[in-house]
Amino acid sequence: MNSLSTTEEKVLSITNLSKRYEEAGHKVHALKHTSLHLKQGEFLAIMGTSGSGKSTFLNLVGALDSPNEGTIALNGRVHPDMFKEPYATQYRSENIGFIFQSYNLLKDLSVEENIALPLILKNIPVKEMKARVAEMVGLVGLSDWRKHRPVQLSGGQQQRVAIARALITKPPIILADEPTGNLDFNTTTEVLRVLGQMKEQLGQSIILVTHDPYVATFADRVLFFHDGQIAAEYICRKDEQDMDRILSRFRAIMGRAQ
Repeated sequence: MNSLSTTEEKVLSITNLSKRYEEAGHKVHALKHTSLHLKQGEFLAIMGTSGSGKSTFLNLVGALDSPNEGTIALNGRVHPDMFKEPYATQYRSENIGFIFQSYNLLKDLSVEENIALPLILKNIPVKEMKARVAEMVGLVGLSDWRKHRPVQLSGGQQQRVAIARALITKPPIILADEPTGNLDFNTTTEVLRVLGQMKEQLGQSIILVTHDPYVATFADRVLFFHDGQIAAEYICRKDEQDMDRILSRFRAIMGRAQ
């Protein structure tokens, strides 16, 4: 399969996105007038401390929550009801694949059965489903473990199952929330390489939330969130100094905030 590089086509255009919560009678501004574009085939990392707004942002992009202000345009089109049911579920089903820190695999199902779940929910014909699952199992390197259950797999293998499940319907956008948070360094590297390879092969766009500068080096671009806003941006050069530059930028932002 040919590799697909990043294009200038904007998959997502996010404009003035804001989210406020009420806590103990006070308004908390979790996200403040955030605007950005996500290009087709782009791997975007979002870094920030706890409470910086990064997870709120991910929830809004995935229509798991609704904003107080702002719009999200998919391929140039804003759906006025995308945050309301049943449109929110339809939007997620057709456009979004989720990868979480916890793998959320069903323990009584095999690798291939866990991966097949989104296709079952879409009522994909059995013959087509088996073919697509077999292809995806091969792409994530789990052909020899396809009949195994999650308890028989390592953490990295379980996350690869979760990645395959997120990608099986070939959604244009992948949202990953600290997907390597529970993994050691070597397994983290393995999982991020698989995710990057899948992105290249399938042409999907990725937004990954992390607090780890090493994880961010696998992205094409890094956005730094602080106090509900985008504080800075870094374009990864894919060299040995990326992690130091990312960490330095992050520390500088935190220093200005103190």
